[in-house]
Amino acid sequence: MLDNITEISILYDFYGVLLPPKQREIFHLYYEDNLSLGEIAEEYGLTRQGIHETVKRGEKKLREFEAKLRLIHKFEKEEEIIEKLKKDIEQIIYVHKEDSELTAKLEQIKERITKLNQ
Repeated sequence: MLDNITEISILYDFYGVLLPPKQREIFHLYYEDNLSLGEIAEEYGLTRQGIHETVKRGEKKLREFEAKLRLIHKFEKEEEIIEKLKKDIEQIIYVHKEDSELTAKLEQIKERITKLNQ
């Protein structure tokens, strides 16, 4: 299980652009630039509590986006499948190492799969 900051950072990477601009700015200052609630409140002329509520609402929205769209879940599943395919190809290459034509073709396929996940 991810810690809260890591989870929110990943959610923000996927869905941050969907937040309203001001909320996105505050979120960025808090999570990316590591400013305190007080520092952000001072910069925006708001209360610390107001900034806290903005951050919490943003966290809730990001979690709702993932619950509906499941992009992170899909991304993680794709990563697992890609890694499994690469391992399977490596195993086939190992078993058929004497067949240079086959191993070369499998290496090309493995490279294409690797590029998919960059």
